[in-house]
Amino acid sequence: MLLLRTCPLASPARLTKLGALASAGFLFAPALAWAEPSPALDRFSFSVGAFSADPKFNASVSSPYGALRTRDLEPGRVTMPRVTADLLIGDSHGLSFDYYRYKRDYFGQAAGSESFGGFGSVTALGNASLNVKLDFAKLSYKWWLGSGNTVFGLGAGAAYYRIDVGANANVAVNGRIGTLNEDSSDDAIAPLLEVGVRHAISPDLRLFADLSGVRKGGGRFHGNIYNASAGVEWFPAKNVGLVLAYGVTNIDLARESSTAETRVKVKLHGPSAFVKARF
Repeated sequence: MLLLRTCPLASPARLTKLGALASAGFLFAPALAWAEPSPALDRFSFSVGAFSADPKFNASVSSPYGALRTRDLEPGRVTMPRVTADLLIGDSHGLSFDYYRYKRDYFGQAAGSESFGGFGSVTALGNASLNVKLDFAKLSYKWWLGSGNTVFGLGAGAAYYRIDVGANANVAVNGRIGTLNEDSSDDAIAPLLEVGVRHAISPDLRLFADLSGVRKGGGRFHGNIYNASAGVEWFPAKNVGLVLAYGVTNIDLARESSTAETRVKVKLHGPSAFVKARF
């Protein structure tokens, strides 16, 4: 029996540090008196909800003997927990935090190139499985332009992302039957840019749209993540409301080492729903 295996690399707990940084920022309050902000913005808000996405998935896992890759898969809708928070400092500056996790396991039959295709000297046989987990968090500074019912925001900050990929398949390598078992794990921090717009129809009914991008070139763990969303906020109570949005996320990440390469592409689109508290 032939066994091909790559062990995951150890990585620092950067997500914990980023969350601590966000908490410290949200507890900061300037000593100067605040002016009245735009009705489209809140002094502080915290949202908890879920992103119900319909993913399109593509991944490849390589070894010194060749590579296995999936075709474009549509494994069905997945629901991801999501947490956001925003703090307004003064009347036009603020901090924004966002976190979500994508996790998906794929089990299928591999015959020829239907589920896993052969590259080089590797050919998949019988059952194959692939599991992917992505953690994504961002912390950004935002500058809001305007003071009426409509404001435009420009943001810059940092994003943390971590990806874990595991693949298992029976393979034929140069005429010998064996098992390919690849595990890959890594994380990175990359620069983030954002733009957004907020419009208050009334203090309790508001519209919003956001666009953000993360890109990290070079290094062993690189790629890009783009997000776009638009939605509505409704507050039936003064401090508690409901947020409904539709979003699109495009993820393309690769991890390289001296012996293997793993690449994951995921396209997510679908609605999100949050319970939002504002103060």
